[in-house]
Amino acid sequence: MIDPKILEDFGAKMSALLANSPARDIEKNSKALLSGLLAKLDVVTREEFDVQASVLARTREKLKDLEARVEALEKARQG
Repeated sequence: MIDPKILEDFGAKMSALLANSPARDIEKNSKALLSGLLAKLDVVTREEFDVQASVLARTREKLKDLEARVEALEKARQG
């Protein structure tokens, strides 16, 4: 029967080997490259977009209300 300690040691060594493998470096470098490219494209996160969309919607509502008030004041001034 195989000793569980041997299996644990083998698993630990495999984990360490995979953590230090070139694949891990490639993944890390790819993420850094992609982040750099996205930064150059000047894109925003979905969260930032949603916040700005909400601000724009509120601003449009305020503008609509102000336009109605101006129109009412102009009518009152003329009448």
